[in-house]
Amino acid sequence: MILSKQDHKQSHIEIDLTGPEGNAFVLLGYAKRLAEQLGKDGDTIRDKMMESDYEHLVKVFDKEFGEHVVLYR
Repeated sequence: MILSKQDHKQSHIEIDLTGPEGNAFVLLGYAKRLAEQLGKDGDTIRDKMMESDYEHLVKVFDKEFGEHVVLYR
């Protein structure tokens, strides 16, 4: 779920895409750890995230982990 900081008050994990945590490699690391914790196929998710540009990477991350992570812009 991608929100502005004003739209969201509480979450499990919050990532500011405009800061260092928004770096593509950091997001890939989060995806790997979260996939392991949630019993998802991290390799497949990583491959999907890397198919295109940064926006695609963020959309795939949000689709896979949006229930557990709030992304801010």
